[in-house]
Amino acid sequence: MRLLLGSGGLATEARRTVYHTEMAAHFEGCEEVVFIPYAVADHDHATARMAEFSAPSGVNLRGIHTFDDPVAAIEQAQGVYVGGGNTFLLTRDLHRNGLLQVVRERVRAGMPYMGVSAGSNVACPTLKTTNDMPIVMPDSFETFDLVPFQINAHYHDGGIWLQKDGEFIQHFGETRAKRISEFHHWNDAPVIGLCEGAFLRWVDGEGVLIGADATVFRARESPTVISPGSRLSTSLHQH
Repeated sequence: MRLLLGSGGLATEARRTVYHTEMAAHFEGCEEVVFIPYAVADHDHATARMAEFSAPSGVNLRGIHTFDDPVAAIEQAQGVYVGGGNTFLLTRDLHRNGLLQVVRERVRAGMPYMGVSAGSNVACPTLKTTNDMPIVMPDSFETFDLVPFQINAHYHDGGIWLQKDGEFIQHFGETRAKRISEFHHWNDAPVIGLCEGAFLRWVDGEGVLIGADATVFRARESPTVISPGSRLSTSLHQH
């Protein structure tokens, strides 16, 4: 399997360069890549925006909603890219369009998969570690199950501070680490918190972190911060 899983937060030139370079290499040889924009309401706008943003990579994106049959589109696709937005909405529409099994089979057979933000979340066994509000109800929390761990996109260490009238005020809300510890109270799957600008390049059961730091969480263990270039096993241990 070949997956490229990103957090998002591509607001700097350096991060965009990593995105375009990795995307070009990941989809090398693909004349067209099917883009799944189900994580947002306006599929045309999301696809057009992503195609423009991704243009420097040389990858040609076509929205799955423009095909008569979304299942057939995946069956014939050279590659698939699942975009960001709301993970609950994305998961609902993946279920509704019968895409879970066909994407899973094609990717496990070698079709390259790319996901950013919500698109990375659904590469996991479930959507349980998303940050998103449950704005709709999917049939279940089941997602593609392409990797044996969970992802928390847009991860950041520590608490939140708000700027008000020129001063920074502590928010005192729960940290991402606290939320993930709650997940591990009931679940054993390891979790990788991808910081903004981070990508996980995953090939046949081994991963390499690209672009930015990440934090690895395992049940009943202390979190571990890892740096770009770190190589990871299926259990998210470094090797």
